Amino acid sequence: MAYSAITSPPPLRFHSPYHHQPPKPRPHSLVFCSCGNQKNPTSKTSCLFKPSKNIPIFSPQPLLSAPKLRFNVQYSAGEEAEPLVTDATNQEDFSWSSVILPFFFPALGGLLFGYDIGATSGATLSLQSAELSGISWFNLSAVQLGLVVSGSLYGALLGSLLVYPIADFLGRRRELIAAASLYLFGGLVTGYAPGLNVLLLGRLLYGLGIGLAMHGAPLYIAETCPSQIRGTLISLKELFIVLGILMGFLVGSIQINAVGGWRYMYGFGVPISLLMGLGMWSLPPSPRWLLLRAVQGKGSFQEYKEKAISALSKLRGRPPGDKVSEKQIEESLVSLKSAYKEDETEGSFLEVFQGPSLKAFVIGGGLVLFQQVLLPLCRL
Repeated sequence: MAYSAITSPPPLRFHSPYHHQPPKPRPHSLVFCSCGNQKNPTSKTSCLFKPSKNIPIFSPQPLLSAPKLRFNVQYSAGEEAEPLVTDATNQEDFSWSSVILPFFFPALGGLLFGYDIGATSGATLSLQSAELSGISWFNLSAVQLGLVVSGSLYGALLGSLLVYPIADFLGRRRELIAAASLYLFGGLVTGYAPGLNVLLLGRLLYGLGIGLAMHGAPLYIAETCPSQIRGTLISLKELFIVLGILMGFLVGSIQINAVGGWRYMYGFGVPISLLMGLGMWSLPPSPRWLLLRAVQGKGSFQEYKEKAISALSKLRGRPPGDKVSEKQIEESLVSLKSAYKEDETEGSFLEVFQGPSLKAFVIGGGLVLFQQVLLPLCRL
């Protein structure tokens, strides 16, 4: 950025209320060129030292007796000057109609997770009622009832462990299709369970779907949505979990007095999981996952690249293989290649307890511990 003595726009003035008006002999000032030398304000080619009336230097008068200091600063970019900060906020053009479905169908995985939490509270009451359960094995022990409640959580734990070695092989889209299938079969088995063991099996299958969905949904949303709304959509996925809890409570309150109401509560998630599976089947794979497979050498590089261009064009509602999508894929490919070369070495589990990861681990674990400590106190 260059400084000049041109006085076309009004100067910026900084006034101090603790001093008087300046004396007649104004302080001399310096004009600096962007090259670091003194510049002649009347010439664009030569640089020389010359006083100016725009940028003052300290007056030889002492500070206590000095009048109010007036700073007249004018900024001039000049013909040869370049912007200090480049435009790094290039936003991608998109239409909301093309963003809704790639967000909505994965977010249904979070909705079904929340629904299971809300519906289980009413299902346990219906399941233990001699009049309303509609079964002969309603007299469950505390351990058996605890297994019914936590069965989906055990399945989610198992699913989150199983998904680690197979997630990159399946891809985000197929992972969510598998999650929807597990939701579907888990809900059917639970709703039609003739005995406790089958009921627990259905709860376990449903939990496996939770584990896969909670891993694949945020990844698919983050990798397919435009960057400027990525954080908003991922946060809305968390909102879907809360809406699912609310929906579970509502369905439970409606079916609580029905005979065999717990079957309807658990079975209500079946059509939603079917909608999720069909929706994910209609969506393309994640373009970033396709490029990652290409960079890792998991197949034909050109084939994966063409698939990524086609997938991005479909996600943005553009014609197949358009130039804009091709340019974006090229830029993403360069970035992925650079990142993959830097991270060729695999990390270890111990890195969780080192550096910034340790801080995040302590905060996350502390919040969970804080929640578990407060819950019993809330019931007092």
